[in-house]
Amino acid sequence: MTTIAVTGHMDLTEDSIPLVRTALDELLKQYAEDGELVGVSCIAKGSDSLFAEAVLAAGGRLTVVIPSQDYRQSKVKPDHAALFDHLVEAADEVLVLPHETANRQAYESANAVLIERADRLVAVWNGEPSTGKGGTADTVLAAQGAGIPVDVVWPRGAARKN
Repeated sequence: MTTIAVTGHMDLTEDSIPLVRTALDELLKQYAEDGELVGVSCIAKGSDSLFAEAVLAAGGRLTVVIPSQDYRQSKVKPDHAALFDHLVEAADEVLVLPHETANRQAYESANAVLIERADRLVAVWNGEPSTGKGGTADTVLAAQGAGIPVDVVWPRGAARKN
C-alpha cells in the first residue's frame, strides 16, 4: 500500500486545470496498479481537489482531512461546494480536526496530518519559495525534513491566477 498526500496551489488558472489533472493521472497510475493507493487530501479548491479526483479515478481510496469544524461553512465557496461535498461522500475516511475555526493553526495542523500519514507527497507547486504563511512551499520543506519523498507536479503551461 502506498499512501500519497497532496499539497498545492489553490489558485490555478482555468487553462492549468486540465494540464495538472493529466499530470496527476500519469503520476498516480504507477501507484494504482497494485490496487493499494491511498490519497490524503484537504480537498480545498484547486490542486487538492484535482488530486482527490485523480485518486478516485485511479481506483484508489481517499482520506479527507478537514482543518476545522467550521471549514465547510466558512471557507468552501459556492463554486466549490458541490465538488467538496462529493469528495467527502466518496472518501473512505474523513478526519475533521478539533479546531473550532479555520485559521493558520488549523491549516498547519492539517498539513502535519498529511505529512504524518504520507509515504510520499505530491506537490502541485511552481517551485517558488515560501512566503512564511504555511503554504505549499512550507509543506514541501516539512515533508523533506521528515524524509518523505516529494514529487513536484508543475506541467509546462501551468500558471497561477494573478
